[in-house]
Amino acid sequence: QVQLVESGGGLVQAGGSLRLSCAASGLTFSNYAMGWFRQAPGKEREFVAVITWGGSTYYGDSVKGRFTISRDNAKNTVYLQVNNLKPEDTAVYYCAAASSTTRIKERYNYWGQGTQVTVSS
Repeated sequence: QVQLVESGGGLVQAGGSLRLSCAASGLTFSNYAMGWFRQAPGKEREFVAVITWGGSTYYGDSVKGRFTISRDNAKNTVYLQVNNLKPEDTAVYYCAAASSTTRIKERYNYWGQGTQVTVSS
């Protein structure tokens, strides 16, 4: 079955950086757009970034210029480099796979279990 497993979250001070990873299995990775979303307590799950199979990238307005999404199709892995973190970036970060490039969470076919990112001020 399809599995998406995130890693790399943690506790970091404001201004710090993390690299999140998402390892995919059970699907033809290069056929899917891969996205990152985040959800803070009491808030809706929010689009962060998406990367197409060919490497085109799109970002949410709140992370543009600070976060970078990338993928390694040979390793079936998608990454999210998060820089200049702010306390408002605190959330559970999820990766997801979609058969077409989209910012809409309902259009994603598969989801990981999430990794917690906590930014202290």
